[in-house]
Amino acid sequence: MPGKVLSHLDPDALDRLAQRLPLGSALVSATNGKTTTAAMTAEILSHRVSLAHNASGANLVSGVASTLLSAKNAELGLFEVDEAALPEVARRVRPRAICLGNLFRDQLDRYGELEHVAERWRGAVRALAPEAALVVNGDDPQLGDLSREHADSVVFGLDDPRHTVPALQHAADSKWCLACGRPYEYAAAYVGHLGDYRCPACGHRRPPLDVAASDVEMHGLDGVDFTLSTRAGERRVRLRVPGLYNVYNALAAASLALALGAELEDAVAGLERFAAAFGRFERISLGDRRVLVLLVKNPAGANEAVRTLVSGGSPKLAVLALNDEIADGRDVSWIWDVDWEPLLEGLDRVIATGARAAEMALRCKYGGFEPSAIEIIPDLGRALDRGLDLTPSGGELVVLPTYTAMLGLRKIVSERGFVRPYWERAA
Repeated sequence: MPGKVLSHLDPDALDRLAQRLPLGSALVSATNGKTTTAAMTAEILSHRVSLAHNASGANLVSGVASTLLSAKNAELGLFEVDEAALPEVARRVRPRAICLGNLFRDQLDRYGELEHVAERWRGAVRALAPEAALVVNGDDPQLGDLSREHADSVVFGLDDPRHTVPALQHAADSKWCLACGRPYEYAAAYVGHLGDYRCPACGHRRPPLDVAASDVEMHGLDGVDFTLSTRAGERRVRLRVPGLYNVYNALAAASLALALGAELEDAVAGLERFAAAFGRFERISLGDRRVLVLLVKNPAGANEAVRTLVSGGSPKLAVLALNDEIADGRDVSWIWDVDWEPLLEGLDRVIATGARAAEMALRCKYGGFEPSAIEIIPDLGRALDRGLDLTPSGGELVVLPTYTAMLGLRKIVSERGFVRPYWERAA
């Protein structure tokens, strides 16, 4: 709200506030993982630099303005930025670095196809100052190609074919060569369309990696280890959050921090200190039980949440919370592109909740799950209580919510005194 009021009273205030930061600003954007990447970067940098950081996730122009308004004695701005808002925010704050994590199909009713977003990002990259750093995920064809648009580019990606999936998932995006339109061939596909790609027709391929993760060792839901290779050397990293998608987030954060002048040892220490951003992989204790919250909001992210859960030993009960508010996307047809089946195979019961609980239940039914084992409880609080009733003492209830459902569930548990509101935590 402060940013909205400020923009109304003084449309140029954001620009002037940003220029007061002595070390400038850095922007982080992605379809999946921008909150986590920005939080990881903040963990690396905050021990050396005073940050203006929109840690609560308010990532539109008004959120960036609000963060700058409330920042006291900040030296560097670190802003998570919405995909659609990135061009305007970049134009106005004139960042010294931009980090682009990935582009997946998401909220088609708001953004349109990802090629449209990619083209707007390309314009933002072309408008960067020559001395600004561009950090991109080279495993994403759309973003790897952007590294050719800017001289000072840092390209990161995975380099461990042991973790490739057998074939591209049917919901994978960016399957077609940006140069000639032929299908890419993948030496390794890691998450959705992210991987080591090459066009057999024209040779368009993943650019060389400046920062890479190799020798990745997954530890189920407990975390993941990998070797971080950079221009400054190699170090082993132990993350306390799981999944290949968090390795990508860590690579993005380390690459951005190094581009901003951090030392390799600081990057490793910050990544190893990091605990999950709220709702992204969050464990909340509720008396003698715990709730594990994994945000799902599009096919690529949901597939990785399922993959991570199954690798850690599939649960027997899950609460699937589907909303269709503006922040979720009104179009929920994406749930039919998610490969829920590996998770459903291990479940004994599903609780479908949220505004679109019935559609989530229908998706589970068509996924082969026994209809009599599906409970439809649209009210989030009642669904949470039912899930906890079915969870044995000392056990853990798995909840996979969309964005506004996640906020609703956190509000419920915060009102019950089990967790602080996310804005207090961010402050």
